Amino acid sequence: MAEKIDHSNTTVYPEVVTEKDHQDRHSDHGVELSEDGIEKTERHLDVTEDDLLEAKELAATYSLDDLRNMMQRVLKLHGRDPNFPLNIIREIEEFLNNEDVFANPHKHEELINEMKIEAALITNNSPYAEVRAVVDNQDDPTTPVSTIRAWVIGILLSVACAFVNIFFGIRMPAISVTSNVPQLLAYPLGKFCETVLPDAGFTLFGVRHSLNPGPFNKKEHMLITIMASISIGGTYTSSIIWIQALPKFFNQPWAINFGYQTLIALSTNFIGYSLAGITRRFLVYPAFCVWPEALVTIALNASFHNDMNPAVAGPFKTLWKISRLKFFLIACSLMFVYFWVPNTLFAALSFFSWMTWIAPDNHLLTTITGSRNGLGLNPIPTFDWNIATFFNDPLVIPFFSTFNLFVGMFFSMFIVIGIYFSNAWNTGYLPIISNSPWDHFAKRYNVTRVLDHRGIMDIEKYQDYSPPYLSSGNIVVYMFFFSVYTASITHAILYHRLEISMGLKELWNTIRQRKNTEEDRVLDVHNRLMKSYKEVPEWWYAICLVFAVAVGVAGIVHYPTNTSPGTIFFGIALTLIFIVPTGIIYAMTGVQVSLNVLAEFIGGSWVEGNALAMCFFKTYGVITCLQAQAFSRDLKLAHYLKIPPRITFFAQMVPTLATTFVAVGVLTYQITLKDVCTEDAPFRFYCPNETTFFTAAVLWGTVGPKRLWGVGGQYAATLLGFPLGVIVVLVFWALGKRFPNNAVLRKTHPVILLFGGIQWAPYNISYMWAEIPPAALSWLYMRKRFLGWWSKYNFVLSAALSCGIAISGIIQFFAVAYSGYEVSWWGNNVVQSHCEDPTNVACRLKQLAKGEFFGPAPGTYNT
Repeated sequence: MAEKIDHSNTTVYPEVVTEKDHQDRHSDHGVELSEDGIEKTERHLDVTEDDLLEAKELAATYSLDDLRNMMQRVLKLHGRDPNFPLNIIREIEEFLNNEDVFANPHKHEELINEMKIEAALITNNSPYAEVRAVVDNQDDPTTPVSTIRAWVIGILLSVACAFVNIFFGIRMPAISVTSNVPQLLAYPLGKFCETVLPDAGFTLFGVRHSLNPGPFNKKEHMLITIMASISIGGTYTSSIIWIQALPKFFNQPWAINFGYQTLIALSTNFIGYSLAGITRRFLVYPAFCVWPEALVTIALNASFHNDMNPAVAGPFKTLWKISRLKFFLIACSLMFVYFWVPNTLFAALSFFSWMTWIAPDNHLLTTITGSRNGLGLNPIPTFDWNIATFFNDPLVIPFFSTFNLFVGMFFSMFIVIGIYFSNAWNTGYLPIISNSPWDHFAKRYNVTRVLDHRGIMDIEKYQDYSPPYLSSGNIVVYMFFFSVYTASITHAILYHRLEISMGLKELWNTIRQRKNTEEDRVLDVHNRLMKSYKEVPEWWYAICLVFAVAVGVAGIVHYPTNTSPGTIFFGIALTLIFIVPTGIIYAMTGVQVSLNVLAEFIGGSWVEGNALAMCFFKTYGVITCLQAQAFSRDLKLAHYLKIPPRITFFAQMVPTLATTFVAVGVLTYQITLKDVCTEDAPFRFYCPNETTFFTAAVLWGTVGPKRLWGVGGQYAATLLGFPLGVIVVLVFWALGKRFPNNAVLRKTHPVILLFGGIQWAPYNISYMWAEIPPAALSWLYMRKRFLGWWSKYNFVLSAALSCGIAISGIIQFFAVAYSGYEVSWWGNNVVQSHCEDPTNVACRLKQLAKGEFFGPAPGTYNT
């Protein structure tokens, strides 16, 4: 049973409120609000009328002393939370700092009543409107979750979706299935099982397991979604196998060995999960860890299972009665049809570089406004929702996150411009935002020219050829990557040391088997409700860790990888340092910080000259943290839906095990295809990501960061990013302390600002600017003016558009690209023509004469 609270008998289900209920409540409770007062308070507290009326009943049970204690804890936890309304923080401070409120409460009834309602919202719901919009604050622990049909459907969809993503992952462009697609498919499959299967089963350990335990419910549906989402991405080590085995890369055919593939795949697929026992205290239990992406998944789930359909007011004095499910189906269908236009029939609508069409051979115009080969300064950059959601979904990610990313990218643009037009590091000879390495002839870097027969760096060949050079945009990307890492740690220490200390105390109490007495944690209703279910023991995660390390060591040591098993422990250590700082940022803002560049930098310095060893170093450093974050995100989904943690644990492990073998099998087949990963590959299996992975392996592993970023290295100046990250966070923290009520500073996130600087190369600001108008419309206009409409439809709309694009994209691939059809006309060809073609040397700032090169002469490069 969930933990009881004194006011539980007054809980009202907001979906079934009637006009008579409204009148009764206005007269029966101590916190009085008139109709005008209700409307005013709704706007002021950012709350719907149903949630307000429910909170009003609970607020009447609070004493003034209870209220003061609660508000002190709220201020401690949310005082600098950018998701928490600033006006409420100001009123809490006014309430706590005014002793007359407690000496003469009758003089401050309005303020006290408002504080009681806010306290009720936090205690019996969520302090965030976006969470209240889609997450229920009630639970029925008797609802079936771990059913036979849920497991069968979940594993089948996990395997099917993983197969699609893995098989088409080497295509250019890739075809991918997001977690919304299996969630969409799971509903009709679940209802089908509900209809046709008999109520037959067996009893195990006192629990009956039936083929048809009753109606297909939202918890089963979410369990299936969690299974599919965690295993949908395939195996990170597949890229290592590709670059090892193919003749065009390292030409080590022994890497196709089934045992080798399986061991390293199992190790990397499970090692991140082992840290979930630690991360849940920091990234799952706290209410401020909202996980915006999870809210879309829950909204789609609710659209299928919520029978209540209250009418809500919309723009232009309209009243919307359409159900969430019907709204989803209509929006999804419209996007399914529309996506044919920018994706296949009229590609210029995707990259709407209309200004370059005026003078297509003007290189300066293209450099500034071009969508494919320029900075993308364009007020109307695209009519493609897939482009507008490329970095982040503007309907999902809080507006302050989207805007911080845009501002960071905008100001870093001037650094890109300064480097390019001053020809610093010879960038004027290269495309301005290319992500490829180049040689001193301004041609793509031929990494095979610096390798010996083992794939190891040959100094003489390197000195005879050329060091690798980066574009202006790519140089800025690396500098800001360095800044983000130090900024993340500094930000966590300055802004979240309280939450981190709470998590550490809770972890210590668990290890010592002491009862957690942290009062701040019980403020959240979802934590109280989850006490109905048994937690996952720490030794489960320990077993997972031992297994992942053991099979990883076996794979690395038994086969000729020339790699130390210490790389596995490096990955764990790096994750332990960064998982909480980067995880908190991800959970609060929806922006995920990857450790790939840091892992490459450290790994390349440690195993200089050995590209394969660096790849393992990077893999364990990156994937461990990413998996830990993904597991935490799904734990939060289960937390919101009240799925027992032990069931969630196995829902992660079992599909991951199954899809690991799918990944190994698909790769073993694909690598035998004729001309795969070449320009002549069938079905456009050009392997763009694998080629990038190989290039990074040679740059960071073979050439090594010491030659490029060490003493005398040509890009050593970009290491200023490390102190820059610390300085930027310190400046904004100090300004926030000096001006605590400044709304702009409160919404400014220094890490996300810096993260905006790494969005360049090969992308430009047109991708980011495309997010701002829909984000502003959703979060600044609809959410504030029509909160009921926004709560009911916003996240459903996001899920519908994403599903429409995914399904339409897959069908277009099989109907058009797979069949070899091509729609060739100006509207498609103009996208990459004239100066918008990155290979057009005539459109660069500077050109080389035949046989000429830039930079130092051969034989004089930094060693």
